[in-house]
Amino acid sequence: MVTGAGQQSREGARDRVVRAAAALLSREGPDAVSTRAVAAAAGIQPPTIFRLFGDKDGLMEAVAAFGLSKYLPAKELLEATDDPLADLARAWDLHVRFGLCQPVFYTLAFGQSRPGHVTAAGREAVAGLQQIMRRAADAGLLRMSVERATALMHANGTGVVFMLLGMPPQERDPGLSATARDNVLAAVTGGVRQAERPAGGVGHRATALREALQGSGASALSDGERILLTEWLKRLADTDTG
Repeated sequence: MVTGAGQQSREGARDRVVRAAAALLSREGPDAVSTRAVAAAAGIQPPTIFRLFGDKDGLMEAVAAFGLSKYLPAKELLEATDDPLADLARAWDLHVRFGLCQPVFYTLAFGQSRPGHVTAAGREAVAGLQQIMRRAADAGLLRMSVERATALMHANGTGVVFMLLGMPPQERDPGLSATARDNVLAAVTGGVRQAERPAGGVGHRATALREALQGSGASALSDGERILLTEWLKRLADTDTG
């Protein structure tokens, strides 16, 4: 049984190790972050890292989460206005700025180290983006499902960042990110702007209805009916090209 004091001591040790690893990562790059080097910097024995994090991958997951919370605060990212499209544009700009200003933490959070794996920090960031996208859907502004719109925006955003990071700073196109952002927003909305009435296309209507049903619980429908209707609406949203 872990006592309160023991839990505090464990959390303190975890924090010390994560901060030591983050400092090494920032100062010397990912190759310098060995368990031995981190243990020495944190003033602990290497086996302690494995007791606290399971393995080095667990440690790096924690470092990625630390970097994301320090340099890309969730409050700033998710602070809502009455214009979800403007909030999506702001989320994109924050994401790109974080990537260009903190490339080692960005790569750790969003550069998959192995196929089929997404870091906890990466999942959290995508979940935050999806929250904003749901607000756009609730307003009838999306022409596709929330899931597809979120994936499209995230894929394009990370692609822009990694492409820019692969170029010398003096060769980067300063307008590329904004152009890609606007094109993605136009794609997921069909060109609808917040000031306009929601478009009447099937995709917009299907997405808005799906989100409304999920929010209300649709008590008049059985569980099976609700699942089936939700699947139909998602399919309509993602196949509408009008």
